[in-house]
Amino acid sequence: MRVETTDAFADVLLADRLVAAALDARDTALVTRLVYGTLAWQGRLDHRLRGLLKTSLERLDPPVRAALRLGLYQFAFLARVPAYAAVDASVRLAGRRAGGLVNAVLRRAAIDPAALPDLPADPIARLAIECSHPEWLVARWATEFPPDELPALLAANNERAPSAVRTNRLRATRAGVLDELRAAGVTATSGAWAPDAIVIARGAASLRGLPAWREGRIAFQGEVSQLVAPLLDVRGDAHVLDACAAPGGKAAHAATLVELRGRVVALDVRAGGAARIRAEARRLGADAVDVVAADARRPPFRSRFDAVLVDAPCSGLGTLRRHPELRWRRRPADLARLATLQGELLAGVAPLVRPGGVLVYAVCTITREETDDVVRAFLEARRGFALEPLADLPAALLGRDGCMRTLPHRHGLDGFFAARFRLDSRDGVR
Repeated sequence: MRVETTDAFADVLLADRLVAAALDARDTALVTRLVYGTLAWQGRLDHRLRGLLKTSLERLDPPVRAALRLGLYQFAFLARVPAYAAVDASVRLAGRRAGGLVNAVLRRAAIDPAALPDLPADPIARLAIECSHPEWLVARWATEFPPDELPALLAANNERAPSAVRTNRLRATRAGVLDELRAAGVTATSGAWAPDAIVIARGAASLRGLPAWREGRIAFQGEVSQLVAPLLDVRGDAHVLDACAAPGGKAAHAATLVELRGRVVALDVRAGGAARIRAEARRLGADAVDVVAADARRPPFRSRFDAVLVDAPCSGLGTLRRHPELRWRRRPADLARLATLQGELLAGVAPLVRPGGVLVYAVCTITREETDDVVRAFLEARRGFALEPLADLPAALLGRDGCMRTLPHRHGLDGFFAARFRLDSRDGVR
């Protein structure tokens, strides 16, 4: 209900609730699947519920909508949950006043749980309902992906992404952390793409209670996100600026690349974000990180940096496996608004790149407006910078332009984009 009625994120709320509830591993897994599954499949569930209700779904109180969605999700997607148990739980959740309505609707739904009557003839509208994505987003992606690939992308977005952590090289090795986690009962394997990544198949909810977390040997960070800091191409005594650094994962990662001889300045526009970066750097022993609260569009620096990272605010539409609620929260107008902000951030930090240095632009989305269009506009506006192919990444993760482009259905990773610009060593920014 809070995800639907506020700007709350399901993963943050769920993590807090699971710690407080102290459920066993089996119930933790069920709760997680119920939350993520119901949010991901909300569009499909709502289409079915509209056909079962005699009133408008939108006019129902939020607890009643949530109870109906949870019950119907269990019918349609969780074969091991008996129908009577799903109905009973949903009736209790809805409360006394709406219990009769929920009971009647779900009992009708249980007769044919997977039915989707009255589907539109239009293929885009039909696919949007079947795969539970907003129609505007499906229509947009239909112009960017082949017809036989689009359903695979939509299906992958409805799967729960595995949790991942990054081994903190300042304090541990991946092999050592893997042994430690497995000894604690966590099901963990090495990541397929990032050299420090550990993928958690079971036991992620318990990680914050383990010594590996408390003593700073691991950091929560998606595997594809772990590929970004190395694109800065720095080592030794380099000076790095992370311009949009909260919550601090990439800044701390960059600190492991420059070691103790270099510096990483982590910038965030919010004082609260800066505080989170400081806390994370302290936990991980990333002493090379200096934190500044300031707006990257107007950075308070005169000196230049060897490398600058703009991990920009974006629509997050590449992370629908982790944040299923974003598909219902975003609107088409958001893309243009965010692209403008992204361009302003790049323009703000470009003068801080030293000749011969690099500027890395990264976003966790796959929309054209926030990727290709931003890159093109930057290159047109900033003489001296050139797009540099990311030859240090596996070819499978690169587009034809040499930029990083990952997709959940192709790589098992969140949808991410990253581009590296290098400033001519003989030129400044003009």
